[in-house]
Amino acid sequence: MTTAEVADDFAQHAHLFTEMLRADGPVRLVRMPRGLTCYVVTGFAEARAVLADPRLRKNSARARELFEAKLPGEAAQGGLGQDLSFHMLNSDPPDHTRLRKLVNKAFTARTVARLRPRVEEITAELLDALAGRERADLLPSFAAPLPITVICELLGVRPEDRSDFSDWSKTLLSSSAPEDVRHAAQSMLTYLTGLIAQKRAEPAEDLLSDLVHATDDGDSLSEPELVSMAFLLLVAGHETTVNLIANGVLALLREPEQLARLRAEPQLLPNAVEEFLRFDGPIHLATLRFTAEPVEVGGVPIPAGEFVLVSLLGANRDAERYPEPDRLDVTRAAGGHLAFGHGIHYCVGAPLARLEAEIALGGLLARFPGLALDVKPDELVYRSSSLIHGLEALPVRLC
Repeated sequence: MTTAEVADDFAQHAHLFTEMLRADGPVRLVRMPRGLTCYVVTGFAEARAVLADPRLRKNSARARELFEAKLPGEAAQGGLGQDLSFHMLNSDPPDHTRLRKLVNKAFTARTVARLRPRVEEITAELLDALAGRERADLLPSFAAPLPITVICELLGVRPEDRSDFSDWSKTLLSSSAPEDVRHAAQSMLTYLTGLIAQKRAEPAEDLLSDLVHATDDGDSLSEPELVSMAFLLLVAGHETTVNLIANGVLALLREPEQLARLRAEPQLLPNAVEEFLRFDGPIHLATLRFTAEPVEVGGVPIPAGEFVLVSLLGANRDAERYPEPDRLDVTRAAGGHLAFGHGIHYCVGAPLARLEAEIALGGLLARFPGLALDVKPDELVYRSSSLIHGLEALPVRLC
């Protein structure tokens, strides 16, 4: 199998990138811009299988060893290091099972439903702040502050700290310079360590206090696990939703007929959110997995000790799973998409993300009937990230 070379700007053309790879099969060997060689899965059936295959592991310590072997020195220069990596997304059973059990009850559909009045209140406040303006960048003014406020309130992060936290998060999840990543990681680590100490000394009615004092059959989170879990919940708890909202708005503004249909039938919103997740989801390449033993995916043999990346964007536009996959259809039966993953690492915050997106998009469309894109689509810039599929800015006309 030949190795496909990935261009530096592939994040700007994410869907073209996955189409190019899929043209030669559902699994391709690629060399990423910084030199890492790995297998990328773009087929839906293959991606779903890989996401649930126990032969593909996520243990952060072993992944770091493999990364160092493939790119000596790179693992130490970039990335989050180990201090923020002891969370359930970077673990395998039985550790993953134990960690996830301690947070699952905070994100059940019933628990999340209780947050609806507060999400509606925050949405209304943000829309009120936009009222009377002719133009706005919807990312900093609407799409970002809603989920950041919600997750920070849920975890007990002070309002005055949220701006720094958001900046650190963006740096850590983008293709930033190694020194910037190290600075952001250290800043995040220092902040979370202090916040956890505060919750231990003075517990409040928030999720982080619950995690600090949580026990399950005598089990509890260690200090490194607490810091890493807080990092995961804070970052994943807003990044996905920020880009789900922004990508959904963009998809509608580029398809006036679908926008009109959704305005006329707002009861379609929950279904439309599923289509936005399928059509242009917030995550491109899921976090690294590696083969613990030789496996075969889509007819391609993958040796042990190789990294495998699953393109959630690519899988969700596989024509073998979704007819006319490049067409937005808010009435489509998009259920079963992989935007939130699959298997034991399925996104624990999916119910909250769906709730926030439904309320945010419904409120925005109702408040601003003249909403329109304020730049040409080809002028939009996407974040330089293999993980996050999101815009740098979303300029719109409000009236």
